[in-house]
Amino acid sequence: MSDHPRATEGDADRVVVVGAGVAGLGAALYLSRAGRRVTLVERDATPMPTDPDSAFAWDRRGAPQVRHSHALLGRIHNLIRDDHPDVLRDLLQEGATEIRFTDLMPTTLDDLTPAPGDEDLVMLACRRTTFEWVLRRTVAREGRVEILTGSGVEGLVVGPRLGDRPPAVTGVVLENGSVVTAGVVVVANGRRSGLPRWLERAGLPSGSEETEDTGIVYHSRFYRLDPGKEFPTSDRPIAGDLTYLKYGVFWGDNRTFSLTLAVPQDDTALRALRDPDVFDSAASLLPAPAEWIDERATPITGVHSMSGLINRRRRFVDGEMPVALGLHVIGDASVCTNPLYGRGCSLGFWQARLLSDALAANPDPLEAALALERTTHEHLDPWYDASVQSDRAAKAALERRNGSEEADDPALFMRSVIREGLQPASRTHAVVWRSFIRLLNLLSTPDALMAPEVAGPILTAWQERAARPPDPALGPDRSEFVASLGLVSGG
Repeated sequence: MSDHPRATEGDADRVVVVGAGVAGLGAALYLSRAGRRVTLVERDATPMPTDPDSAFAWDRRGAPQVRHSHALLGRIHNLIRDDHPDVLRDLLQEGATEIRFTDLMPTTLDDLTPAPGDEDLVMLACRRTTFEWVLRRTVAREGRVEILTGSGVEGLVVGPRLGDRPPAVTGVVLENGSVVTAGVVVVANGRRSGLPRWLERAGLPSGSEETEDTGIVYHSRFYRLDPGKEFPTSDRPIAGDLTYLKYGVFWGDNRTFSLTLAVPQDDTALRALRDPDVFDSAASLLPAPAEWIDERATPITGVHSMSGLINRRRRFVDGEMPVALGLHVIGDASVCTNPLYGRGCSLGFWQARLLSDALAANPDPLEAALALERTTHEHLDPWYDASVQSDRAAKAALERRNGSEEADDPALFMRSVIREGLQPASRTHAVVWRSFIRLLNLLSTPDALMAPEVAGPILTAWQERAARPPDPALGPDRSEFVASLGLVSGG
């Protein structure tokens, strides 16, 4: 299988983690604090920042997504709060803030009484760069962690097959030719991970995957509040879907925030959003983003654009047999979802916790691999499926707008129920509001909205949609939007 040395007995408790993003750092943190020695391998060779602003300028060429909007939802906040309170304390000291959804409850709800579980309805306002900087600083202080930067991984060290069990991965080969041996290898190097290629090169099955293109291009820009200005306090939704364009405002640390505009990748006219002036003019046409930007904040970046956005689920367990023992895959290298929904950081950190639990409960590497696959399927796959379904509904709505006869009517129906049932019901029914907020923060499963006490008010609101005054427009229609920006219509 491999001419490289296999892990020695002294390396059996060592874990190599490939990739120092959120999932990789989470794995290093959990596993080192569980008593394991960890070697964290990161391709990017950049000096450690000294403060949040220098972290924002961090040269992370291997992770271009850090320049985009991210949400640190209730799931990741609560994992850190409960498992690593020192990390939460450091984040708050460095300028992150806790957004408590109970402080944002609509006053129109039928019951404003506090309820059990409200303490979990909290997310972190923090840029991803600040979050990763604090997390890496914490990991670096752990006595059991060694961090290797400036050398990526180009292959695996694989032992011989023994009986009917798969061979064991016993280390990684770095780009400089050196080998790091270990008893466990964790691959957490993102959606562009070369793991399938490494497996093929080692003569092992490369796993299976399912992929769907989201069909969108993502444009993001960061801002900082001007002196004396504060964040808006109106009840306008900070995320919206106009079919031809989706937007989201994301809180950051130290008085920063970001705006993301997502448009169909084949809409040639809206490619102009890459221009900073066009981007800001577009934001001014959207009532909710305009509240955040106009005469309130100053841009601190240009516009960062990213295409090739996918939903993808990779599996490295076939039935009851992993492709190799001692190999575990987490984060976007395992489960990748549309970044527009802001779930990636939370899912990756959550999977790091699931990995730690699987290894702690299963000394047998075969059972550990199966345990991680089971818990990933139980806890993360529903969110992968939800992302796929949401994107299919969005594509169906766009096709309907463009006059296609292939529009998916079931998908359009569900989209209508969300817009004209869930959204109005969540403004009047406290049970629906809490269920919706828990869902947004990955604290329940996507099917939680089907519970009778939740689905009933939603369907009632949907059935009464024609009797209600229409909600305020989220923005102009596409033709007016394009004309206002002085663009040539297309797409």
